[in-house]
Amino acid sequence: MIRFILSDLRRLWAGSLVVVLLVALATALGVSVVLQERALRLGSARAADKFDLVIGAGGSETQLVLSSVFLQPSPLPLMPGDVLGKLAADPRVDWAAPIGFGDSFSGYPIIGTTTMLAQNLSGGLAEGKIFAREGEAVIGAAVKLSLDGEIKPMHGSLEEGGETHTELVYHIAGRLRPTGTAWDRAILVPIQAVWHIHGMEAEEHLEDGEQHEHEAVTGTDNTEHGHAHEKAGADHDGHEHHGEADPDAVLDESWTAGAPGLPAILVKPKTIADAYKLRQDYRSGNTVAVFPGEVLTNLYATLGDAKQILVAVASGAQALVAASLVLVTVIHIAQRRRQIGALRAFGAPRGAIFGIVWLEFFFLVAVGIALGFALGYAAALTLSGMFSQTSGITMPVGFAREDAALAAVLLAFATILAALPAVLAYRQSPAQALRA
Repeated sequence: MIRFILSDLRRLWAGSLVVVLLVALATALGVSVVLQERALRLGSARAADKFDLVIGAGGSETQLVLSSVFLQPSPLPLMPGDVLGKLAADPRVDWAAPIGFGDSFSGYPIIGTTTMLAQNLSGGLAEGKIFAREGEAVIGAAVKLSLDGEIKPMHGSLEEGGETHTELVYHIAGRLRPTGTAWDRAILVPIQAVWHIHGMEAEEHLEDGEQHEHEAVTGTDNTEHGHAHEKAGADHDGHEHHGEADPDAVLDESWTAGAPGLPAILVKPKTIADAYKLRQDYRSGNTVAVFPGEVLTNLYATLGDAKQILVAVASGAQALVAASLVLVTVIHIAQRRRQIGALRAFGAPRGAIFGIVWLEFFFLVAVGIALGFALGYAAALTLSGMFSQTSGITMPVGFAREDAALAAVLLAFATILAALPAVLAYRQSPAQALRA
């Protein structure tokens, strides 16, 4: 029987190939949707796990997490700079690191922060040292620059027509270890330098009129990633508010003086209980505190709805493929009536005819399903690689136990589908077949 089936498949290789490809493409569509959605969930969750608590000004919690954890460019409102001093002195806080946005270099975002975050973000350095002066920088693992290289910060991005700062040139002092997050594509510089090149001084040193101008500049240069460049220009007669920076200046991270306004602060609480207390304390007034994981849960709900739609589309495509396969097999059985009649005339029992037709069709569909899983995995791997290259977030693509259940369902459906042409062949009498 096996030899007969293999001989039949070689003789009808073109039709067999069409059946396999139809099943493979329909299966690959559904598998790639499932794998890609799972990879996105796992990748984003692992990226958020790096940060326990994020504090920012009142506004969208989702945008706060997207900007501070995933480094997505977007304007953020500013909170008072004295929040940083309070957090640094809070006994419930292990460390608190401010972050400032706005500049970029060669497509990589430049993030102003502190040595504390640079030391704790990836568990140490892969090479070099932590920045110790205003003119030094530390790069993420995925930044394609070399140590001792120069970084000329640009306000905003090249696509937006950003302007290169001439006040300071950073020199790369070290490289972080891989984190699997968007921070692998970031350039970390002292936030003290960011404040200085944007003309932002400590609040307690400014007069009332200067303080008003400082807040206006802080609200654009440090938070809106270049999108508010035109607004800042309008407010200052077409000139950006730049300051002066000393590349050899030693860093001062004591936060005893009032800091300029900040878009976000990353906080590492000492205990879980402290984390919940801090979140409660800073969820009132001008600030909001969020757990990135909780915000992602809401995003996952939205992704779940999108996944259901995509799965429905894939299921519809699979149903159409199944219907077309039924039509193809019915026509195929009609064309093989003489062959089936000859087998019956030579004494082949009906059960043998049923088994040959069923096994032949089931084999084709099963091969198509296996090929579809391989194609779906390859497609998800390719898409995840492209996303990881642009975002820096590692997207783990892999099969899980529930995928075995999906394969079992598809094979069970193939069993039923293959039975249709087999039943048609089983019911066919030798006399009718030979007269056809």
